[in-house]
Amino acid sequence: MRHEEPTVSPVVEAWATYRTHSAGQWSARGLLRAKAGDRVSVVLPARDEEATVGAIVSTIREHLMDRVPLVDELIVVDSRSTDRTATVARTAGAYVVSQDEMTRGLPRLTGKGDALWAGLAAAEGDVVAFVDADLREFRPHFVTGLLGPLLTDPSVSFVKGFYHRPLVGSASIEPDGGGRVTELMARPLLNLFWPELSGFVQPLAGEYAGRRAVLERIPFVSGYGVETAMLIDLLDLVGLDALAQVDLGERKHRHQDTEALGRMAAQIMLTAWSRLRRRGLVSTDVPPAGLLTQFRRGGSDSLPNLDREIVVTDVSIEERPPLAELRHLVPRRRVAA
Repeated sequence: MRHEEPTVSPVVEAWATYRTHSAGQWSARGLLRAKAGDRVSVVLPARDEEATVGAIVSTIREHLMDRVPLVDELIVVDSRSTDRTATVARTAGAYVVSQDEMTRGLPRLTGKGDALWAGLAAAEGDVVAFVDADLREFRPHFVTGLLGPLLTDPSVSFVKGFYHRPLVGSASIEPDGGGRVTELMARPLLNLFWPELSGFVQPLAGEYAGRRAVLERIPFVSGYGVETAMLIDLLDLVGLDALAQVDLGERKHRHQDTEALGRMAAQIMLTAWSRLRRRGLVSTDVPPAGLLTQFRRGGSDSLPNLDREIVVTDVSIEERPPLAELRHLVPRRRVAA
């Protein structure tokens, strides 16, 4: 019997052809003309990023605010940093807000997702772009690429970045070795349960932008599942055709160790479970266990015969409700750090 080779879904293929762009398609001055009366905010969630946040802020300030006034406000969310992140960011020209001050009076949550939510609450732009604060060799096209589809096409509600992510090892460099959790966890999950999203090259990318009116209507998962939840929730809210992706070239940043990637993967799995449950595809209301047991080389006092240290981490996730539901409790720009 002859077996046909598997092919890409016609829906995904059409979307990828129509909604995939390159950052080089837009210049800052061209987007300045296109943005008309819209205000643009750039938000950087940052925790202990004093080594890189200053250069990112300075680049955006110089090229996209001073030379070309494309970006109207630049916000760094200090996510409980223990280093000089807030001082460095402020000195470089960012408006710095504290994650805890922006969410004062609300339940205390931890993780990147809550910092993003706080940044959205602080921002005043009609279009809001999020950029990770650990990027090295940052260039302005990381922002202009994300803004391009939103400022030139009113049918686009959200834009996701993608890029090459080199993984630098002790003896070699893997040109695309940096997306380990994407390939081992996020991509298989999306392909299995949300195949419409299988055309996204980097579903976990930390660089993305959206229209405030849309971003305020989705919840933000507190941990590393925030990007996965965002894509799934936006698919349900605005549909695939309102989503786009842009090639940003190459992304260089700090890589996490395998243990950290395992914790990240666990939170993505819990996030996917929560969305499957909402769709009625889970037969029980009992959530999965929120504790992850890992093993680290070294002895254990409790288990002396085991040449491993047992490490248990709480990887459970929580969600901050859509900002639109809590706006009356969170004044914009409540307190500067």
